[in-house]
Amino acid sequence: MNKIDELVEQVHQADAILIGAGSGMSNAAGMDFWYSASPLFIKNMKYYHDKYHFDGVFNGFYTRFHSKEERWAFMLKSLQMILNIPPQKPTYDYLKTLIGDKPFHIVTTNQDALFKKAFLKDKVSEIQGSWDYYQASDTSNDQHLYDSHKMVAELLPKIIDHRLPTDLIPRSKVNGSELVAWARGPKFLEGERYYEEHQKLNKFMAEHRGDKILYLEMGVGRMTPMFIQEPFWEMTKYNKNSFYVNINPKDALVNPAIKDQALLIGDDINEVLKEAANKIKGEEND
Repeated sequence: MNKIDELVEQVHQADAILIGAGSGMSNAAGMDFWYSASPLFIKNMKYYHDKYHFDGVFNGFYTRFHSKEERWAFMLKSLQMILNIPPQKPTYDYLKTLIGDKPFHIVTTNQDALFKKAFLKDKVSEIQGSWDYYQASDTSNDQHLYDSHKMVAELLPKIIDHRLPTDLIPRSKVNGSELVAWARGPKFLEGERYYEEHQKLNKFMAEHRGDKILYLEMGVGRMTPMFIQEPFWEMTKYNKNSFYVNINPKDALVNPAIKDQALLIGDDINEVLKEAANKIKGEEND
């Protein structure tokens, strides 16, 4: 049995599927503007690339801009990309076909909200925040989340010469502190929404306690293995009725303690899901 056949067979055998995904999933879907000067990145960020020479939006977040106003213009243009550019490949559609009508839940460290566009929001736990929201940099008395979509719509047209005017820089309505992305970092707000995201995951696990669960991990890198990968390994280890699959072209790894309950696929995530989805469609047509 080849690896694609085994993946499909494990899906068939599972009572429920817990999907864990990192940045590799977004990259597989063609959203390659995060870490490289891809054509998609250059198309939208040529001015900043030419001036500061950073490759990818992520690197731009850590660039020292000449002014706060210029940095905010960059952030707003980045948000426009993150929130509005659709997946360039049908990766999420392939995943839908693969899981079929099985009970499932998705836990992700991705903050680009792509899973929420492809699946119902109550099926997705964004445990490291979301670019859908901004928060106050001073959360001592402001626990609100601010709508990024509204902010972009209002402020993007007001950028002048690649700078956002100083008096338009978004600030907390409570304490006047500058807003920052609701994304994991030193000032990350672990408030009501954060706990709701974890509660959705906990509810799913409670509902399927004792079931044969397939832990399907895709694109989790070495930066944050503690949030998805290592918990998946632990849950597989202590649930002998479960199985673990890791699809990752760079880091298809597994804890040796569960190697007999695991399948590693070190190929392109989009192509793996495509092949598996096509196999399932072929079975349905037989």
